[in-house]
Amino acid sequence: MSIADKVQLVEALFYKLDQESAQFGKNSGLSCVSGCGKCCTYPNIEASPLEFLPWAFHLFLNGQAEKILTILKGRDSLTCLIYEPLTISGQGNCSDYKFRGLICRLFGFAANTDKYGKLRLATCKIIKESQSKRYDATTEAISKGLYVPVFMEYYTQLNQIDFQLGNLILPVNKALARAIEEVLQYYAYQPSPEMGKSCG
Repeated sequence: MSIADKVQLVEALFYKLDQESAQFGKNSGLSCVSGCGKCCTYPNIEASPLEFLPWAFHLFLNGQAEKILTILKGRDSLTCLIYEPLTISGQGNCSDYKFRGLICRLFGFAANTDKYGKLRLATCKIIKESQSKRYDATTEAISKGLYVPVFMEYYTQLNQIDFQLGNLILPVNKALARAIEEVLQYYAYQPSPEMGKSCG
């Protein structure tokens, strides 16, 4: 399967998730605090290269892949390269929001299954505390059957696109670098798509 085909499949999965997340947000009333990017600042965020393949392909199409890979290789900070902090502590945004990864799309508005098989909403302390009534009501609604996207289900679907890349979990900046490397290696032996053409 070509890189472009994989990118299309990942983007289709993301589109499906975005629709489900939007519906869940509407049903629950939960939302991220405006301007808050605290979850992006944690140094231990992990992701798979596959979820950042659309981002890497976009960089390649626009002639930026090698430059960004060099920056990633020389970067000491563990904070995601794509995150842009603002001057106020704990605030910031994604500099390439359209191409954010699966972990970024799931956190806050998806659930994990606990050891008892029950769904537990995986969200941040800020949402839990600032929207406590909605959070509690949503937790109860999930226990009664309110649909919520589930981390494992989405990662399973991602792995079906490319098991090796989807199942490889790395620190986020290493995942970003590996995604770029995959694109560059593929097109070292294949005709390049039209440069400067945006995907997605």
